[in-house]
Amino acid sequence: MLELELRGEYIELDKLLKAVGLVESGGRARVLIAAGEVRVDGQVELRKTAKMRAGQVVEFGGQQVRVLARAGG
Repeated sequence: MLELELRGEYIELDKLLKAVGLVESGGRARVLIAAGEVRVDGQVELRKTAKMRAGQVVEFGGQQVRVLARAGG
């Protein structure tokens, strides 16, 4: 499982997929999200800019990404 530490309170879903390298661009991420290929906490998520917060798990392409709180925050 991949992990992403937040820099702020949240990260938008399309930006998260790009940040961890699961997609090559934000545009590609938005297409895949709209197509229903991304799950958040086990549920299909169609909102491209859904706010991902600490504790959530994003699934795409056989990979899982756990969102972690900012260290010291």
